[in-house]
Amino acid sequence: MKRLLGQHFLVNLFDLKDPAMKKLILLLCLSTPLLAQQPLTIFNGKDLTGWAVYGTEKWYVERGELVCESGPEKQYGYLATEAEYKDFELTLEFKQESNGNSGVFFLASLEGTIINGWQVEVAPPGMHTGGIYESYGRGWLILPHPDKEAALKPTKWNTLKVRVTGNDVVTWLNGTEMIRLSDDKIGSSAGKMALQIHDGGGVKVRWRNIRVTRL
Repeated sequence: MKRLLGQHFLVNLFDLKDPAMKKLILLLCLSTPLLAQQPLTIFNGKDLTGWAVYGTEKWYVERGELVCESGPEKQYGYLATEAEYKDFELTLEFKQESNGNSGVFFLASLEGTIINGWQVEVAPPGMHTGGIYESYGRGWLILPHPDKEAALKPTKWNTLKVRVTGNDVVTWLNGTEMIRLSDDKIGSSAGKMALQIHDGGGVKVRWRNIRVTRL
């Protein structure tokens, strides 16, 4: 739509006699690339369409919210997108109803419950929510400054934003910038997004308003 709209304006721009109208239409043409960068909702609030479950832990929809919960086996579990992403901005809300030891993976690949990629930590207070961990790789790459740990609101809804562009990753928690990281390995990768249930049992986290903008 953006491309057709732009072509339509450019074809007719030179036929216009009114300079003010030409300027207006030119400004509209310059602004149309923004239309290609609108957020896409990737959780429909009804079911797990567009996602795949890895492992035996519990993933279900309740009251329009996505719920992850430890199952009897108390193992790792993942809910991953079917789509893959490269550069993007992800926003979502989460609420930790019990142990919030979870996470949001990006540029990930999975074989069963073996996941390779990078995790934005979602954890109980003081356990580095917003930091970046490389699974089956280098471990912790960057932790939030201790002063920023207070941005987490335990048992309440929190807004997490993650932006990945090339080598660069930035995370925000409730409007507070948590980390900035530049990493060549991230910049050379692409993959799925995935939500995590940590092993050990007792995990229950709610998620909603999951949106992705491709950059």
